[in-house]
Formats: sequence, C-alpha cells, structure tokens
Amino acid sequence: MNINFEGRSILVAGAARGIGRGIATAFAARGGQVFAADRLADELAALEMHTSLVDLLDAAAVRAWVATATQVAGRSPDVLVYVAGGVLGQAAKPMEDVSEADWRAVVDANLTGAFLASQAVVPGMKAQKTGRIVFIASGAGLRTSLTGIQAYASAKAGEIGLSRQLGQELGPFGITVNAVAPGFQRTSPDYERQWQSYTSQQQADLIQRTPTRRSGTPEDIAHAVMFLASEFAGMINGQTISVSGGP
Repeated sequence: MNINFEGRSILVAGAARGIGRGIATAFAARGGQVFAADRLADELAALEMHTSLVDLLDAAAVRAWVATATQVAGRSPDVLVYVAGGVLGQAAKPMEDVSEADWRAVVDANLTGAFLASQAVVPGMKAQKTGRIVFIASGAGLRTSLTGIQAYASAKAGEIGLSRQLGQELGPFGITVNAVAPGFQRTSPDYERQWQSYTSQQQADLIQRTPTRRSGTPEDIAHAVMFLASEFAGMINGQTISVSGGP
C-alpha cells in the first residue's frame, strides 16, 4: 500500500508541536501541499511549509485561512486534520471548583474549533465532490481521562460524536469524517507535567498496562491519519480508530 498525497491540499489545525507537527510533516514528506495553522508563532515558524497564525475559535479567521490555502493551492482543501485543543494548562479539580470560564475554554478549543474548521472547508469539498476530515480525539473520549479534567473528557467525546454526525451528513457528497483517539503521549508541556506528577511506579504501571509496552509517538498517530485521508479509506466513515497500543 503506497500512500501518496501529491497534488493534494492538506490543512492541519494545531500544527506547531507534538502530534500536530508530526502529522503536518508526515503529509509533507509524502508530497502533500500542507497548510499549517496554530497560535504558537515561534514553533510554527520552524515548519518548512505554508504556515498561518490563526485563532481557531475566530470563525472569520478560520475562513480566511481556508480561503488563502485555496488560492495558493489552486483548489479547495482535500484534507482537514483538526489537532488543536488539549487541557490548556489546567489541572484536575473537584467539579464544584471548576469555573465556567475554564470549562468553556477547554470545550471550545477542542470541540468548537473542530466544528468551525469543518464548517469552513465543507463548501469547497462539496464542490469538489470529495474530501477527508479527521479529528484528533483522545482515549479520554472513549473512557475516562487520566487528566481528571471533566471538560477535556467531555470535549473529546464530543469530537467523536461530531465525527459520526458529520460523517452521516457529508458522506453523500463524497466527504468522509473520522476520528483518531491517541493514548497518553508526552507531546506538550501540559502532558509532560502530567507525566512528571506520577511516581516512578505509576509511570511504570502506565506503560505496563499498555499491551505494546510503550507510549505512542506523533508518527504513530500520523500513520493512522494518513490512512484515513487516503483513497484506501473511502468506505471508512464516522468511525473512531484508537491508536493506543491496545484496547
């Protein structure tokens, strides 16, 4: 199976670091014309591809990013990957101590942003009668979250639900929508802090509970995303693939 993206336009939202960076560089290495968006200017600037500073919760800014990518590529986007989100520096609290602002910040970054980015690319994909949308959800959306953050577990479950609903709506237009659910990875300062908060025994136990006996990498996630974005996955729609080393 040779997966190649030459002549295709790929949008990666949340591409500056970690999983997003791994996905963006993997698509570029396989010939895709990648348009990377994030709000982390310094890390974004290090990417050797089209980059844009974008507030992914600003619908007008997201539409402008998509319009620019369409103009540069000479075609509407073929693939959207939404990676942005995370826990935004938050830590677990009892639910009675969680502020409304903290709740909304995490839900918006993970779920609302995925909706806005999808909304911006769908008209062009409909016109082309083809498209692939992939959300980076989390094992937290399938079970409970190791972070203990209620908004994060809820938002990731919401992304999985959104992928199912949009897959049903957009399938007749040749557009598939799927999600990839990574297991725990030390791919950002937030998750590194989480890892360091564990004792040595807790760290060892986490790895031991994973059947593959290792943490995943951004490349592991990129491989699943590229498969879903390829022509080989045309009949996979509204699904969530867990990339966590086990059930």
